[in-house]
Parts: sequence; structure tokens; C-alpha cells
Amino acid sequence: MAETPEETPETEETPTETPEATEAEATEAAAPAEETPAEEAPAAEAKPAAPAATTRRERLEERRTARRKSRGETSPEERAAERKAKREHTAAQRRRYRARLKTKNAELRKSQPAPEPDHAPEHGPGRAKVRQGIVVSDKADKTITVRIDVVRRHKRYHKIMRTSIKLHAHDESNDAGTGDTVRIQECRPMSRSKRWRLIDVVERAK
Repeated sequence: MAETPEETPETEETPTETPEATEAEATEAAAPAEETPAEEAPAAEAKPAAPAATTRRERLEERRTARRKSRGETSPEERAAERKAKREHTAAQRRRYRARLKTKNAELRKSQPAPEPDHAPEHGPGRAKVRQGIVVSDKADKTITVRIDVVRRHKRYHKIMRTSIKLHAHDESNDAGTGDTVRIQECRPMSRSKRWRLIDVVERAK
């Protein structure tokens, strides 16, 4: 009767150890299962290394080689003939385009009204300047000093500004006198300061 209680604990302890063993085995079995993908991941992610970047010259050589392979080996004479034919084709296209553009511009000019003739400018090729002023001095021989008054409005402040300039003109016959209103015209240099000549006397001084 005394042996029965001793055997009872042993039978009771046996089931308690069984779950622990099963848990340990389950954790051990789960750990490799979890680690396996982690170990296999680098192998799956490993890809062939990309080739090193080539230079521009190498890329051009590769393209040329690919073109040669695609069209086959050709002689230099054949390549020159191809280039010449391509240039002639491009030139023909350019001529046709320019001809169409010229025709279009001509039709556009015909459809538009004729522009009104502009007023002749005061000074231009073959047209000398003409000024009118008052003689302020005729003391020099064959030379008069003409004052030209200029009245203009300021661009920003719109104030009337009066200025004057003095020009030396050639008077061959000493016709003009002080106070006369005369017209002078631009001419070739006749001296260091004379670039004008007398045309006529508009009004005599009183």
C-alpha cells in the first residue's frame, strides 16, 4: 500500500513533461522554418552584376558595329554611293520646300494691299541735309556763321527745350549779311570747320 502513492506522482509527472517537450520541439521546428527564408532571401535577391559604364566612344563603336552587322559588310565605294544618294535626296527635298515657301509668300504678297509710299526721308543715300537759320557773323571772307534754333519737347518731362547750334557755311560771293535768314546745304569738307554751303537767302535783314 505504501508503494502505490510513490508511483502515483511519477505517473502524474509524465504528462507534465510531455507538453514541455512538445513545445520545445515545436519552437525548434519553427525556428529553422523562419530562418530558412531569411537565408534563402540573399540567394534569391542575388542578381548578375551590371556591366561597368562604358565611355561615349565605346558606345559609338558598339552602335557602328551593330549597324554593320545588320546591313552586312559593304565596301567603301558602296558606302560613299549611299552617302551621295542620301545627300541628293535631302537636297531635292530642300529645293521642293523652298519652292513651295516662295510660292506661298508670293501669293500672300498679292493678297495683301499695296503699302502706301512712305514720305521721302530728310536724309538718305545721295540726299544732302538742308538747314535754315540766321546769319550771326559774316566777317570772314567767303564764310558765314549760321545759328540754327532747335525747339523740342523733353521725352519724359514734356518741357519745351530751346537749344541752338552754330554752323560755318561757305559763301562764295559774300552775298549773305548779318541777320539774314538763309538756307544751307551739307557738302564736302572745305576747311577744318566748314561742311556746309549757302544755297539762297530766304529773307534779308531790315
